[in-house]
Amino acid sequence: MAKYSEKAGEKVEETMHEMKEGKLKSGSGKKVTNRKQAVAIGLSEARKEGAKVPKKKD
Repeated sequence: MAKYSEKAGEKVEETMHEMKEGKLKSGSGKKVTNRKQAVAIGLSEARKEGAKVPKKKD
């Protein structure tokens, strides 16, 4: 399994809390209710910040 940095884990945790509070929005502006989508958003944000996250699968 892929190894993620501590910073990436923190970012995913942050986005999960946002989702549970109903504050997390997708790119289109809709509310995120899916756990997998919340994790994907967290990893994407961590990747943008330069955290060690494996590349996206196509």
